[in-house]
Amino acid sequence: MSRIGKKTISVPKGVTITLDGQNVTVKGPKGERSWTVAEEIEIKQEGDELSLTPRSDTARARAMWGLSRTLVDNMVVGVTSGFEKSLELVGVGYRAAMKGNALSLQLGFSHDVDIDPPAGVTFAVPKQTEIKISGSDKQAVGEIAAVIRKLRPPEPYKGKGVRYAGETVRRKEGKKK
Repeated sequence: MSRIGKKTISVPKGVTITLDGQNVTVKGPKGERSWTVAEEIEIKQEGDELSLTPRSDTARARAMWGLSRTLVDNMVVGVTSGFEKSLELVGVGYRAAMKGNALSLQLGFSHDVDIDPPAGVTFAVPKQTEIKISGSDKQAVGEIAAVIRKLRPPEPYKGKGVRYAGETVRRKEGKKK
């Protein structure tokens, strides 16, 4: 049995959930999210709690059970408090700035790299070497953070590059004579 799938999802105040067959729509203060649950999963709402159960005991139904519960829970968390990722720029001359809604990065290339935010995602630059990415969709926030990090991943000799906040970079020793 899925330990994650067995947990119920508590719906906080100010959030409305609409069930239309397999479609789940969650509305809250930070927006609206919707998703279609797999056919193998049955979803029920009792008061201010949601519960998901598999319709059969197949391998796919068991696999989709925990996944579906987590995705619906992420939608509820996204419309109430949202998700945020922080990136750090490490290196001489590496800096970030805002150009309207877009993010402009100087990463040691001969040109600036401009990134437009996807729908529902916002950028913030509190310091020149810090980027905050926030939004109500956990997958979109994580994906755009990974795209930015992939532009200049941290290198192991000096540690220069774009890294997640709190990420430790394994350092290597340089060449010896």
